[in-house]
Amino acid sequence: MSSQLFAICFNATRPADLARFWSGLLGWELAGGPDDGIDVLPPDAGGFRIRFLPGREPKTGQNRAHFDLTSASQEEQRRTVARALELGGKHIDVGQLPEEGHVVLADPDGNELCVIEAGNKFLADTGFVGALACDGTREVGYFWSEALRWPLVWDQDEETAIQSPNGGTKITWGGPPVAEKTGTNRLFFELALPAGAVVDSEVDRLVSLGATRAETREGDGGRVMMLDPDGNEFAVRRPR
Repeated sequence: MSSQLFAICFNATRPADLARFWSGLLGWELAGGPDDGIDVLPPDAGGFRIRFLPGREPKTGQNRAHFDLTSASQEEQRRTVARALELGGKHIDVGQLPEEGHVVLADPDGNELCVIEAGNKFLADTGFVGALACDGTREVGYFWSEALRWPLVWDQDEETAIQSPNGGTKITWGGPPVAEKTGTNRLFFELALPAGAVVDSEVDRLVSLGATRAETREGDGGRVMMLDPDGNEFAVRRPR
Protein backbone atom coordinates (compact mmCIF):
# COMPACT_ATOMS: atom_id res chain seq x y z
CA MET A 1 0.00 0.00 0.00
CA SER A 2 1.36 3.44 -0.92
CA SER A 3 1.92 6.26 1.52
CA GLN A 4 -0.58 9.08 1.94
CA LEU A 5 -0.10 12.83 2.04
CA PHE A 6 -0.14 13.40 5.79
CA ALA A 7 1.06 16.99 6.12
CA ILE A 8 2.32 20.06 4.30
CA CYS A 9 5.25 21.15 6.45
CA PHE A 10 6.69 24.63 6.87
CA ASN A 11 10.21 25.18 8.15
CA ALA A 12 9.52 28.33 10.14
CA THR A 13 11.54 30.78 12.17
CA ARG A 14 8.36 31.50 14.15
CA PRO A 15 6.40 28.22 14.20
CA ALA A 16 4.02 29.14 17.03
CA ASP A 17 3.11 32.48 15.43
CA LEU A 18 2.60 30.85 12.05
CA ALA A 19 0.44 28.09 13.47
CA ARG A 20 -1.79 30.66 15.17
CA PHE A 21 -2.03 32.68 11.94
CA TRP A 22 -3.03 29.72 9.79
CA SER A 23 -5.36 28.28 12.43
CA GLY A 24 -7.14 31.61 12.66
CA LEU A 25 -7.24 32.15 8.90
CA LEU A 26 -8.53 28.67 8.04
CA GLY A 27 -10.58 28.04 11.16
CA TRP A 28 -8.68 24.79 11.78
CA GLU A 29 -7.80 23.41 15.21
CA LEU A 30 -4.32 23.73 16.73
CA ALA A 31 -2.56 20.66 18.14
CA GLY A 32 0.91 19.66 19.25
CA GLY A 33 2.88 17.68 16.71
CA PRO A 34 5.99 15.50 16.66
CA ASP A 35 9.52 16.84 16.13
CA ASP A 36 8.72 19.91 18.30
CA GLY A 37 6.23 21.01 15.66
CA ILE A 38 2.76 22.52 15.89
CA ASP A 39 -0.02 21.13 13.72
CA VAL A 40 -3.11 22.78 12.30
CA LEU A 41 -5.68 20.03 11.84
CA PRO A 42 -8.15 19.90 8.96
CA PRO A 43 -11.88 19.66 9.72
CA ASP A 44 -12.05 16.55 7.53
CA ALA A 45 -10.20 13.57 9.01
CA GLY A 46 -9.24 12.49 5.50
CA GLY A 47 -7.47 15.75 4.68
CA PHE A 48 -3.86 16.71 5.23
CA ARG A 49 -2.68 18.75 8.18
CA ILE A 50 -0.36 21.76 8.06
CA ARG A 51 2.71 21.35 10.24
CA PHE A 52 5.07 24.09 11.44
CA LEU A 53 8.57 22.96 12.35
CA PRO A 54 11.32 25.09 13.89
CA GLY A 55 13.83 26.29 11.33
CA ARG A 56 16.76 28.63 11.70
CA GLU A 57 17.12 29.99 8.17
CA PRO A 58 15.24 33.20 7.34
CA LYS A 59 13.30 33.39 4.09
CA THR A 60 15.49 34.67 1.25
CA GLY A 61 13.40 34.22 -1.89
CA GLN A 62 9.98 33.34 -3.21
CA ASN A 63 8.78 29.90 -2.11
CA ARG A 64 8.29 27.15 -4.65
CA ALA A 65 4.78 26.51 -3.31
CA HIS A 66 1.94 28.54 -1.83
CA PHE A 67 -1.69 28.06 -0.86
CA ASP A 68 -4.57 29.42 -2.95
CA LEU A 69 -7.67 30.15 -0.87
CA THR A 70 -11.04 30.30 -2.61
CA SER A 71 -13.91 32.78 -2.35
CA ALA A 72 -17.63 32.26 -2.89
CA SER A 73 -18.19 35.99 -3.42
CA GLN A 74 -16.32 39.26 -3.68
CA GLU A 75 -17.40 40.07 -0.14
CA GLU A 76 -16.01 36.77 1.14
CA GLN A 77 -12.71 37.50 -0.58
CA ARG A 78 -12.57 40.87 1.18
CA ARG A 79 -13.33 39.22 4.53
CA THR A 80 -10.59 36.62 4.06
CA VAL A 81 -8.05 39.31 3.17
CA ALA A 82 -9.11 41.45 6.14
CA ARG A 83 -8.84 38.46 8.50
CA ALA A 84 -5.35 37.65 7.19
CA LEU A 85 -4.23 41.24 7.76
CA GLU A 86 -5.69 41.29 11.28
CA LEU A 87 -3.79 38.09 12.10
CA GLY A 88 -0.44 39.56 11.01
CA GLY A 89 -0.34 39.03 7.25
CA LYS A 90 0.54 41.73 4.73
CA HIS A 91 0.09 42.62 1.09
CA ILE A 92 3.05 41.83 -1.18
CA ASP A 93 3.95 42.34 -4.83
CA VAL A 94 5.18 39.29 -6.76
CA GLY A 95 4.54 40.79 -10.18
CA GLN A 96 0.77 40.38 -10.28
CA LEU A 97 -1.09 42.66 -12.70
CA PRO A 98 -3.68 45.24 -11.54
CA GLU A 99 -6.43 43.58 -13.61
CA GLU A 100 -5.89 40.18 -11.97
CA GLY A 101 -8.60 39.37 -9.46
CA HIS A 102 -6.61 37.46 -6.85
CA VAL A 103 -4.99 39.11 -3.84
CA VAL A 104 -1.39 38.21 -2.98
CA LEU A 105 -0.44 38.21 0.68
CA ALA A 106 2.33 36.93 2.94
CA ASP A 107 1.94 35.30 6.35
CA PRO A 108 3.88 36.63 9.38
CA ASP A 109 6.99 34.67 8.32
CA GLY A 110 6.90 35.94 4.73
CA ASN A 111 5.37 32.88 3.05
CA GLU A 112 3.24 33.78 0.06
CA LEU A 113 -0.46 32.96 -0.25
CA CYS A 114 -3.23 34.01 -2.63
CA VAL A 115 -6.89 34.72 -2.01
CA ILE A 116 -8.59 33.82 -5.28
CA GLU A 117 -11.50 35.79 -6.65
CA ALA A 118 -15.03 34.37 -6.79
CA GLY A 119 -16.03 32.41 -9.86
CA ASN A 120 -12.77 30.52 -10.39
CA LYS A 121 -14.00 27.40 -12.18
CA PHE A 122 -10.81 25.39 -11.78
CA LEU A 123 -11.10 25.52 -7.97
CA ALA A 124 -14.89 25.23 -7.83
CA ASP A 125 -14.84 21.65 -6.49
CA THR A 126 -12.14 22.03 -3.86
CA GLY A 127 -13.23 23.85 -0.72
CA PHE A 128 -11.63 26.84 1.05
CA VAL A 129 -8.04 25.61 0.61
CA GLY A 130 -8.36 25.38 -3.13
CA ALA A 131 -4.83 24.50 -4.15
CA LEU A 132 -1.24 24.17 -3.20
CA ALA A 133 0.23 25.92 -6.23
CA CYS A 134 3.79 24.79 -6.98
CA ASP A 135 6.56 25.89 -9.27
CA GLY A 136 7.49 22.69 -11.09
CA THR A 137 7.75 20.63 -14.22
CA ARG A 138 5.28 18.33 -15.92
CA GLU A 139 7.53 15.44 -14.88
CA VAL A 140 7.10 16.20 -11.20
CA GLY A 141 3.34 16.39 -11.59
CA TYR A 142 3.36 12.92 -13.13
CA PHE A 143 5.63 11.70 -10.32
CA TRP A 144 3.31 12.88 -7.56
CA SER A 145 0.26 11.52 -9.34
CA GLU A 146 1.86 8.07 -9.25
CA ALA A 147 3.40 8.47 -5.80
CA LEU A 148 0.11 9.42 -4.10
CA ARG A 149 -2.13 7.56 -6.55
CA TRP A 150 -4.06 10.79 -7.12
CA PRO A 151 -5.41 11.20 -10.66
CA LEU A 152 -4.33 13.99 -12.96
CA VAL A 153 -7.13 16.53 -13.23
CA TRP A 154 -5.19 18.90 -15.51
CA ASP A 155 -2.45 18.18 -18.05
CA GLN A 156 -2.11 20.90 -20.65
CA ASP A 157 0.69 23.13 -21.97
CA GLU A 158 3.11 21.45 -19.52
CA GLU A 159 0.95 22.49 -16.56
CA THR A 160 -0.35 19.68 -14.37
CA ALA A 161 -2.64 19.25 -11.39
CA ILE A 162 -3.67 16.32 -9.23
CA GLN A 163 -6.48 15.83 -6.73
CA SER A 164 -7.33 13.11 -4.27
CA PRO A 165 -10.00 10.68 -5.47
CA ASN A 166 -11.98 11.92 -2.46
CA GLY A 167 -11.83 15.52 -3.69
CA GLY A 168 -10.49 18.50 -1.76
CA THR A 169 -7.38 20.57 -2.31
CA LYS A 170 -5.64 20.30 -5.68
CA ILE A 171 -1.86 20.32 -6.05
CA THR A 172 -0.73 22.14 -9.19
CA TRP A 173 2.55 22.65 -11.05
CA GLY A 174 2.93 25.60 -13.38
CA GLY A 175 5.45 24.19 -15.84
CA PRO A 176 8.43 26.02 -17.31
CA PRO A 177 10.19 28.24 -16.70
CA VAL A 178 10.98 26.76 -13.30
CA ALA A 179 13.15 28.96 -11.12
CA GLU A 180 16.45 27.47 -10.05
CA LYS A 181 16.32 25.94 -6.59
CA THR A 182 18.60 27.54 -4.03
CA GLY A 183 18.92 25.94 -0.63
CA THR A 184 16.30 23.91 1.18
CA ASN A 185 12.63 24.50 0.45
CA ARG A 186 10.61 26.04 3.23
CA LEU A 187 7.58 23.91 2.36
CA PHE A 188 7.72 20.17 1.92
CA PHE A 189 5.40 17.16 1.81
CA GLU A 190 5.32 14.62 4.61
CA LEU A 191 4.00 11.20 3.66
CA ALA A 192 2.75 8.64 6.16
CA LEU A 193 2.56 4.87 5.81
CA PRO A 194 -0.23 2.73 7.27
CA ALA A 195 0.57 0.54 10.26
CA GLY A 196 2.44 -2.58 9.29
CA ALA A 197 3.84 -1.14 6.06
CA VAL A 198 7.54 -1.56 5.30
CA VAL A 199 9.13 1.84 4.81
CA ASP A 200 12.06 0.53 2.76
CA SER A 201 9.66 -1.01 0.25
CA GLU A 202 7.86 2.31 -0.14
CA VAL A 203 11.16 4.16 -0.51
CA ASP A 204 12.16 1.72 -3.26
CA ARG A 205 8.82 2.30 -5.00
CA LEU A 206 9.29 6.07 -4.88
CA VAL A 207 12.83 5.72 -6.25
CA SER A 208 11.48 3.63 -9.13
CA LEU A 209 9.12 6.50 -9.94
CA GLY A 210 11.94 9.04 -10.11
CA ALA A 211 12.68 10.12 -6.54
CA THR A 212 16.13 10.01 -5.00
CA ARG A 213 17.31 9.50 -1.45
CA ALA A 214 18.54 12.66 0.20
CA GLU A 215 22.17 12.74 1.31
CA THR A 216 20.92 12.34 4.88
CA ARG A 217 18.35 9.54 4.66
CA GLU A 218 17.06 9.69 8.21
CA GLY A 219 15.42 12.87 9.34
CA ASP A 220 14.34 13.76 12.83
CA GLY A 221 11.66 11.59 14.40
CA GLY A 222 12.08 8.59 12.14
CA ARG A 223 11.54 10.38 8.84
CA VAL A 224 13.28 9.22 5.68
CA MET A 225 14.19 12.30 3.67
CA MET A 226 13.94 12.15 -0.13
CA LEU A 227 13.95 14.39 -3.21
CA ASP A 228 11.36 14.42 -5.98
CA PRO A 229 12.39 14.71 -9.67
CA ASP A 230 12.60 18.53 -9.38
CA GLY A 231 14.87 18.27 -6.33
CA ASN A 232 12.20 19.22 -3.79
CA GLU A 233 12.58 17.69 -0.36
CA PHE A 234 9.88 15.44 1.04
CA ALA A 235 9.69 13.04 3.98
CA VAL A 236 8.36 9.53 4.47
CA ARG A 237 7.45 8.94 8.09
CA ARG A 238 7.97 5.51 9.53
CA PRO A 239 4.80 3.86 10.91
CA ARG A 240 4.38 4.13 14.67
